[in-house]
Amino acid sequence: MNQEISAPRTPLHQFTVPLSATRRGARLARLLATEQLRSWEVPLDPARLLVAELAANAVVHGRVPGRSFRLSLAVTVSATLRIEVTDTRGEQWPTRARTDAEAGPAESGYGLLLVEELADRWGVRGGPVPCKTVWAELDLGR
Repeated sequence: MNQEISAPRTPLHQFTVPLSATRRGARLARLLATEQLRSWEVPLDPARLLVAELAANAVVHGRVPGRSFRLSLAVTVSATLRIEVTDTRGEQWPTRARTDAEAGPAESGYGLLLVEELADRWGVRGGPVPCKTVWAELDLGR
């Protein structure tokens, strides 16, 4: 996981939508992302899996009653797909499940292992208060 300090790259394509922080909103995030990626002729997998996991995390772990989350997709000139999910629970950052035997079975946190495996890069960026953004990038040129 990385904390991002660098400036965002210039997008070739960009899509942003606010969604309700509900299971229906998470499902809609995946469906809208699929259609948007299709229209940009970007490979659907593993991008839609990353969107599904990040949106589900925003709904389960980043939900604040009455507030939405935001899905953003961007394809840069350098052929990178950037997926961002912003929620309003900036004080609670994602953590991975512990994998050592002493920790015992964890009930959550395995989704970030999936994100780590599928994404070329991922991380968390804080702000603006009270928000945080979890992002993942895929290199499309490979």
